[in-house]
Amino acid sequence: MGFLDTIFGKTTDGEQARGAANDFYTAVEARRSIYAISSEQVVSDERIEQVINHAVKHTPSSFNSQSARVVVLLGDKHKKLWDITTETLRKIVPVDQFGPTADKMNAFASGYGTVLFFEDHAVIESLQQQFASYSDNFPIWSMQSSGMLQYVIWTSLELEGFGASLQHYNPLIDEAVKQEWNIPASWKLMAQMPFGKPTAPAGEKQFKPLEERVRYLK
Repeated sequence: MGFLDTIFGKTTDGEQARGAANDFYTAVEARRSIYAISSEQVVSDERIEQVINHAVKHTPSSFNSQSARVVVLLGDKHKKLWDITTETLRKIVPVDQFGPTADKMNAFASGYGTVLFFEDHAVIESLQQQFASYSDNFPIWSMQSSGMLQYVIWTSLELEGFGASLQHYNPLIDEAVKQEWNIPASWKLMAQMPFGKPTAPAGEKQFKPLEERVRYLK
């Protein structure tokens, strides 16, 4: 039994619970930025929907605001996003320097899909009005909640056998994306996550000493 099978409602006692924890720790370690991806199907679209729905439902948010919004683009819709991004960048990147940019866009488009992460600012503004003393903090907390959701979905996709990376072509593509897919005006684009079957592993990752990053006070 894997970690996702466990959290989707099956028994979680004894050895199974320990196995689920180990699967989680392994997934946290295995999650990397994977740029070499293909469009080969890894799991069913229904499974992708189940995994992402679970993440959106259960990832925490400040004041339980649930301000996160997600759009999952598959097939031609996925490729259209990277066409939009390519043409947007073509307007600002010099022609003689556009080759590497085009290669990068083609690599993202070669994947199976893209997850678009949004935050609904109508929800945030409502909270600012209700709790004026915390007004300045709600946009910050919104970004933190979005970051948590991005991580949960990223790690969940890793568990399913996908490779993914996190991209930020917002705000350059915001208006074009909203027009193309009729996105509500109050939704602010936060990040894009192209994913697909890995065709090459991530490079070696360097770690700073934990002694410089963590303190334990007793």
